[in-house]
Amino acid sequence: MINTRFTIERGYIIESTRGGGGYIRIFRIEHQDEVELIDEIIKLINPKVSQQGAIDVLDRLQEKKVITVRELNLMMSALERETLAVMLPARDELRARILTAMLTTLKYMKE
Repeated sequence: MINTRFTIERGYIIESTRGGGGYIRIFRIEHQDEVELIDEIIKLINPKVSQQGAIDVLDRLQEKKVITVRELNLMMSALERETLAVMLPARDELRARILTAMLTTLKYMKE
């Protein structure tokens, strides 16, 4: 449960050890600016990204106010498995390429 809620796509790093003195630490990744965040996401999603991974990334961008709710909905509709009607793994690769193109455009609009 913890590994699905606190994913790298959602902006978290989990550190844990087992045993009597074991622990779990959850860190929220913070970036200096929007361009750095977008660059990190582009590295993360390539060469392929699942639909859930793309949703997590877009939710994170909307939460950080990098994109609006309207942009979020437009981007999600373009990345859905029903829209990208090709077989896996090509679908996840195509999704990553489309999302990378969208994020690259956003990045240069922010600079």
